[in-house]
Amino acid sequence: MEENKTLRARVFRIIQIGSRDDHISVAFDYVLVATIVLNLSILFASTFSEMAPYMPLLRRIEWVTVVLFIIEYLLRIWTADYLYPKDNKGEAVLHYILSFDGLVSLLSILPYFLLMLPAGMVAFRMLRVLRVFHLFRINAQYDAFHVVLDVIRGKVQQIISSMALILIMMLASSILMYSVEHNAQPEVFRNAFSGIWWSVSALLTVGYGDIYPVTVLGQILAIILSFLGVGLVAIPTGIISAGFVEQYTRVKSMSESAEGNELRFIMITMEAGHPWIGQQIAAIGLPPEIMIATIIRGEDEVVLAQGDETVQLGDRLVLGAIEYLEHSDVKVREFVIPEGHIWSGRRVGGLELSKDTTVVSIVRDKKAMTPKKDTIILQGDLVTVCEKQK
Repeated sequence: MEENKTLRARVFRIIQIGSRDDHISVAFDYVLVATIVLNLSILFASTFSEMAPYMPLLRRIEWVTVVLFIIEYLLRIWTADYLYPKDNKGEAVLHYILSFDGLVSLLSILPYFLLMLPAGMVAFRMLRVLRVFHLFRINAQYDAFHVVLDVIRGKVQQIISSMALILIMMLASSILMYSVEHNAQPEVFRNAFSGIWWSVSALLTVGYGDIYPVTVLGQILAIILSFLGVGLVAIPTGIISAGFVEQYTRVKSMSESAEGNELRFIMITMEAGHPWIGQQIAAIGLPPEIMIATIIRGEDEVVLAQGDETVQLGDRLVLGAIEYLEHSDVKVREFVIPEGHIWSGRRVGGLELSKDTTVVSIVRDKKAMTPKKDTIILQGDLVTVCEKQK
């Protein structure tokens, strides 16, 4: 029994995103990525009639990749209780099967067993392409992917506002174009929806040429709307670009600070009248060398400082900085994860921590990062834990 448990624990660490020190796990990641790419390449090649003579060989290779996918899926079910340690064995298996990764794996495997279905089920067979989402799961463990998500979360309100302006612009332009062109082209601009199709193809692309104004007034209107559309479409692009610049500047500054200095923390309380109250974390204009690590709310609630989290009156914010002031309410501990540590290879969200304790920082390869719930702790990481004192 003990040997089986040790084996399952080892298998779990292998099939998770590998650390640099675990060469077998890293090799598994590379093999999985190569298998996904090979599988999708065969699916792509099968659409070319010129590849017909080679299809028997490609089908055999495809089935080999399917077998590997099935083995990976079964291994993840077998080790599900390590992924969800708070659940019992049965609950953990069900939790994984119904999770995003589990559903992607299942739906991308099932079509291969439905090859005898009539041609009308081709759309269902195309679910094989879902396997590509596993590449996002692997990529999500890298900081670059987290930067993309953080930028989108931090700028979501501005992006939604700009998209609303674009939709209003398209609706208005479609009605205007329909009103001007309907009499001249009743078969082309049959209704307002035809105007929407023109506005989408004209404002977001260079136009498809299947629908265009022929009257002088319509052409003048198209010129004006195109200029306005270019400006509106550029707004969300500028917002996201600015967010990337801010995020990379912040991350770079924190990393450089961590290289030559020991990261420390300070805590401030949100008293009445503080300008941060009511703002989202991502909207607070902090210097790039400072980050909000966590929030202590009320008596004992510890809140992870995500970009969309709103600061409330009475919150105590723990800020990562170079200087550190001792505070009787919060204890900050730092330690390096040794070989065989119980946290090694586990997700931050799956750690058995008390409600008064949270992981606020991880320094890996001299680079500081704010841990997410799905961040996996690796051997050699310098982990900082914030604990509220009783």
